[in-house]
Amino acid sequence: MATSSFQTSWLAVALVVVASGITLAPPRAEAARAFFVFGDSLVDNGNNNYLTTTARADSPPYGIDYPTHRPTGRFSNGFNIPDFISQRIGSEPTLPYLSPELRGQRLLVGANFASAGIGILNDTGSQFINVIRMYQQLDYFRQYQQKVVALIGQERTRKLVNQALVLVTVGGNDFVNNYYLVPYSARSRQYSLPNYVRFLISEFKKQLMRLHDLGARRVMVTGTGPLGCVPAELAMRGRNGQCAAELQKAASLYNPQLIQMLKDLNKKYKSQVFIAANTQLTHNDFITNPKAFGFISSKVACCGQGPYNGLGLCTVASSLCNNRDQYAFWDPFHPSQKANRLIVQQIMTGSTKYMYPMNLSTIMALDSRL
Repeated sequence: MATSSFQTSWLAVALVVVASGITLAPPRAEAARAFFVFGDSLVDNGNNNYLTTTARADSPPYGIDYPTHRPTGRFSNGFNIPDFISQRIGSEPTLPYLSPELRGQRLLVGANFASAGIGILNDTGSQFINVIRMYQQLDYFRQYQQKVVALIGQERTRKLVNQALVLVTVGGNDFVNNYYLVPYSARSRQYSLPNYVRFLISEFKKQLMRLHDLGARRVMVTGTGPLGCVPAELAMRGRNGQCAAELQKAASLYNPQLIQMLKDLNKKYKSQVFIAANTQLTHNDFITNPKAFGFISSKVACCGQGPYNGLGLCTVASSLCNNRDQYAFWDPFHPSQKANRLIVQQIMTGSTKYMYPMNLSTIMALDSRL
């Protein structure tokens, strides 16, 4: 299944901290904030388990390295990006919004609204039959707040949401599962690639403004990863192991415009609400020098079939590697648990080249002092 890839002026003191490399003490464990997640299969913790959809990861060998060694709906052999962020901020993992376990005090931890297969556009992922599109994820966020108001009251709910950390990971599917899904797709006939990218950015901007209207004030937004370098695209479009040029061009057009759009929104709101996470650069590091990160391969998926293990789905009939930590990709589209951990490490401590205007450790330290 295709997915988006690895797939983001603050207070003056913040810029000084980033520039100087000063290390601030982490916030106290009891200050752990709520965490909300929106997006696609890179960050879906299992919402699609509750849907009639073909975009699923609820059967083995998914979850083989999760603590229960069972599939959870995460498109990973174990933990995904939201799981590692939750660990770093001292919080419990977020439950899928559709989980019947998300009730009572568990609501105060936050919620995961992500759904595998979706994109910025409503027509992205239509082949998966039933997914939770971005507009619906945002509507679920509004419904979530109504539930919390009933639990702790209006003012405490507003504070919980305003002080929460939010992660948004979406966009790659709009290329892989839409524009480039088939030759001469409807969207590719409608838009040239540069115009399509501008259209995506304008639609995404509306969604992020809606998120702000709903109370989000600390939002990390990931760009697309190197779309043409995932095993599926190497198998289907690459030549002699080289990344697929069309998809690489799409990523190179999209990511800089996304960062500029986030800067424009921060200027509009006169606050650094939106943080850009350059997950493309992080994954490029894996691709150019996999051995530096302990990987034997950044081209071959651990689980799959065909060239680069990049064809079809990851199933019990697939070729499965023995040591998942040696592979940057778990399946034809998704990073391995180890790669997810490394991506979050850059989110936490990366320089402004990876996190603009600052990394998550700095954000947490600053916010704990407000």
